[in-house]
Amino acid sequence: MTRIDVHELTKEYGSTRAVDRLTFSVLPGRVTGFLGPNGAGKSTTMRLVLGLDRPTGGTATVGGKSYAALHNPLNRVGALLDAHAAHGSRTARNHLLAHATSNGIAAARVDAVLEEAGLGQVARKRIKTFSLGMRQRLGIAAALLGDPEVVMLDEPSNGLDPEGIVWIRELMKRLAREGRTVLISSHLMNETSSFADHLVVLGRGRLLIDMTTREFLDSRSRPRVRMRTTESSRLRDMLSRKGHPSAQGDDGSWTVDGAKAAEIGVLAASEGIPLLELIDEQMTLEQAYLDLTRDETEFAAATASPMSRQEV
Repeated sequence: MTRIDVHELTKEYGSTRAVDRLTFSVLPGRVTGFLGPNGAGKSTTMRLVLGLDRPTGGTATVGGKSYAALHNPLNRVGALLDAHAAHGSRTARNHLLAHATSNGIAAARVDAVLEEAGLGQVARKRIKTFSLGMRQRLGIAAALLGDPEVVMLDEPSNGLDPEGIVWIRELMKRLAREGRTVLISSHLMNETSSFADHLVVLGRGRLLIDMTTREFLDSRSRPRVRMRTTESSRLRDMLSRKGHPSAQGDDGSWTVDGAKAAEIGVLAASEGIPLLELIDEQMTLEQAYLDLTRDETEFAAATASPMSRQEV
């Protein structure tokens, strides 16, 4: 399958450097979340990969070639950058049929992707009557039209209802399981954590993070365990003897910083201490992302609410 390679990619608009010597790769077989604050350069980078803008320096290639040099590009790369780009006076089917005809794709494929996107019943309705969520589904259907090896979607969950969010999440996972290269730009951190295997995070046009989601979360937070027991005194004394200072919360639960549930569970079992609850806690992706990009955000509120931790 095909990969995306970005090397020393730079884009300047006058005195503004929107993309600053970016180097990273998007590999097949996994979903890569493409994150960053507004103005970080995500959309510009995607446009450069797709040949919609010309770089000031560096390269962006798909399968080792620039997008412009690809043979039958719709069969190699499927992309959604703007759900409003479709002509409103066309029907959904005619919109996709125009793309299919110009790229040598059979009309049967148009009907197949409309059904897959949940638009089969409205295929002959004009796009201007569509809601944002329906336009989003149409844009995703267009991205899938050529059965591409690479799929690039900018904010694909935008406007989707809960059923649509579940659908796009499972679609991205399936595409990755099939060995395709999947790059998803999103501002929805909790949603991204449900599908992204790998993260590429930008800040002010520069690369901040290029690692697996698990590595990123582990790098931003210290382990912590929460537990409940019917024998609090014995649990506290045992943890103290084993070098694990603990604290009891107002709700009666106990927490130990710097430990894993598996380790504490073994210790409790060896002492015969019953545990009613034993949970590893870790930062959510949203918390870790905000912590990472705090100084990279161009537009930020004056205050932020306290962050809580997520059970894992």
